[in-house]
Amino acid sequence: MSLNDAIRDVVNSVPECVAAGFIDMSTGMLLGYKTVDSHPQEVIELLAATTSDVFQGPNIVTIENIFKKIRGMEGDPEHYIREIVMSSKNLIHVFIRCKNQEDQVLVVVTRISANLGMVLTKSRQHVALVEAAA
Repeated sequence: MSLNDAIRDVVNSVPECVAAGFIDMSTGMLLGYKTVDSHPQEVIELLAATTSDVFQGPNIVTIENIFKKIRGMEGDPEHYIREIVMSSKNLIHVFIRCKNQEDQVLVVVTRISANLGMVLTKSRQHVALVEAAA
């Protein structure tokens, strides 16, 4: 399956999904995306940088390191924070790190009316498929 097909499958499977994208934070690149609504080009262009800020910003890294230390995981190269969920006035944004390539992130955007539990469940189900297609 191609990356574009895998991302399209995410959009078609996650309830009320309006967009999905796949980010490589190590290169800062948006590797692929699909939208069903019109999104401003400026937002799409900033998605990779924003995703990097969300997972690799200095405060998040500090929090991650504190939790690792508390749980006796200091020095563990694996990232502690795996998912971040944000909601805006109209949308739910889900950011999920890939398991094998932790610098790659699946981003799923749905309408705020979507059932958050289903959005998370369906998004989680597709991470490995998208990662494998990349």
